[in-house]
Amino acid sequence: MTRRTFIELTALTIVAAPYTAEAQREGKVARIGWLDAGTTPSTGAPSGALTAFEQRLKELGYVPGRNLVIERRFADTYWDRLPGLAQDLVRQGVDVIVTIGTATVMYAKKATTKIPIVMAGAGEPLELGLVSSLSHPGGNVTGVAHNPGPEFAGKSLELLKDASPKISRVAILWDSAALHENPSLEGQRTAAQSLGLSLLIHDIANAHTDTEFATVLAAVKAEAAEAIFVYPNFIAAKHRKAILTFLSTNRLPSMFQDTSFVEQGALFSYYTNWGDLRRRAADYVDRILKGTKPGDLPVEQPTKFELVINVKTARAFGLTIPAALLIRADRVIE
Repeated sequence: MTRRTFIELTALTIVAAPYTAEAQREGKVARIGWLDAGTTPSTGAPSGALTAFEQRLKELGYVPGRNLVIERRFADTYWDRLPGLAQDLVRQGVDVIVTIGTATVMYAKKATTKIPIVMAGAGEPLELGLVSSLSHPGGNVTGVAHNPGPEFAGKSLELLKDASPKISRVAILWDSAALHENPSLEGQRTAAQSLGLSLLIHDIANAHTDTEFATVLAAVKAEAAEAIFVYPNFIAAKHRKAILTFLSTNRLPSMFQDTSFVEQGALFSYYTNWGDLRRRAADYVDRILKGTKPGDLPVEQPTKFELVINVKTARAFGLTIPAALLIRADRVIE
């Protein structure tokens, strides 16, 4: 071999190496299991959580049909379907399972101790035993939490009272099967005592159908509720249209922990950004697929909370939002 031939071959190897590495990376197809307690999406009603997650994966270089397959499983708000769906993902041999919903993590964890599980938002993961430590989870579960603690829901009641000082009866729509909402409800009971509020508590865990949910709303009206606080659970999301119509018809001030409700006509939202949580989960998946053990990735807790106020709705209801609240708001919808 001549010196010139050796140099040419070496140059070709150096140039080709990056492309070979890229081809190898693209040749590996990431198989992700998506375990979601919410409703099955459709063309007219897509999943905001899944959309945010997929968008971030795309930014990280994962493209469906090329190097990514997402096995989607939705429980349609029926928690008892989750064990079977989780087991099905395990049988499919996915590389990672991404969970939407606190109880969803528990069912995924029962289904496998080997496949990494990434929480794309879970409440009280340490207190519920979903991880052994936030800083060093150990095991196969990690990801992002969404609940800043049981006292936060009480602070939301304070904001509602500040906007509507005359209210004394607040309906609470919560899901007892969601696990993490129970501690928050206790926090609200404590806050209600100091605020002089009576809480009208309605468990919507079994209000899956339109008829069942309509019964709940009828009870709220019969109790003469003067405001409503709605937890961010899957059943409330499923009956979004019925809730918003009820609020508008009865001109009721409301507090949510989901900005999308306020964008569609509710009065207040105060919570972390759900889309950001789903995107951060994609970052966890990327690191795990590249070799990081889930037990070595600290669980992230929310540090930023957004107060969103729909002033247009306030005007329609004859409410004057205090200037102090408007100044504090991260976003005001006119």
